[in-house]
Amino acid sequence: MMWFNKMIAAILPFMPKSFVWIFSKRYIAGKSIEDAIDASLKLNNSGNMVTIDLLGEFITRLDQAEKNKEEYLHIINTIEKQDIDGNYSLKPTMFGLLIDKDKCYEYIREIVALAASFDNFVRVDMEDSQCVDLEIELYRKLKKEFPKNVGLVVQAYLKRTLDDVKDLEDIHSETNRINYRLCKGIYVEHESIAYKKYDEINQHFLTDLEYMFKQGMYPAIATHDEFLVKGAYKLIEKYKVPTEQFEFQMLYGVTPALRKSIIDKGYRMRVYVPYGEQWFAYSTRRLKENPKMANDIIKGIFIRG
Repeated sequence: MMWFNKMIAAILPFMPKSFVWIFSKRYIAGKSIEDAIDASLKLNNSGNMVTIDLLGEFITRLDQAEKNKEEYLHIINTIEKQDIDGNYSLKPTMFGLLIDKDKCYEYIREIVALAASFDNFVRVDMEDSQCVDLEIELYRKLKKEFPKNVGLVVQAYLKRTLDDVKDLEDIHSETNRINYRLCKGIYVEHESIAYKKYDEINQHFLTDLEYMFKQGMYPAIATHDEFLVKGAYKLIEKYKVPTEQFEFQMLYGVTPALRKSIIDKGYRMRVYVPYGEQWFAYSTRRLKENPKMANDIIKGIFIRG
């Protein structure tokens, strides 16, 4: 079956967009900010917080970066007028991280400053290994100026992650906690720098999470893996972590039953709500990274669509 999934993943980028949308619409709020608002309000009504993300990454021209910055400023100004319990996520390569890191910082700083003016929060997503050092440097600078309004993503499958978390302790304190989103990681990396085996990645995810709890950091536990959810429950109980000092996070449209079960236990849940015109690239990239999702395409065509 795996060969079939990989075949679907390989040919999907060459299929008509209308066909790909059958698969994508389950995992993307839509193409417009109005779609993101509608999805966010529905999620709020069912007990979920949200984080809103405009799709797009790895741009090739700085004029694209400025356009993306203006769009994010528009997003924040629009969302803050709505009664939405949510914050924002962004990818630095969308603002030219690999072209001009100083200009990227300037654009993202402007976005974080606007969110901070509304007493809100921006999450800096972690991208592939070529970006890690640059994104940690970016985060350090932003947190110095906006200590309560910016967070970072770390990826458990990278062998360096726990060391990175420890290295950032100099900007963490009881009154100014570091806010991490801890996820497994989705980019294809060489085995010399990334764990590859399922059990190994899970082990390091829980090791990283335990360290964050022990140090009093604020982890956003981003997983759809029931094993990791149960492991998180055990650590929460072990360290008697108050519910306001962590949250769970999941992707839009993924494992809704597991998501509801976490909310029903009284834990906070935030859903990552992606939207935008770049949905096609996002969908095909996610499928290449996880060919098992091809099963959902088949279900979408023959069952839902």
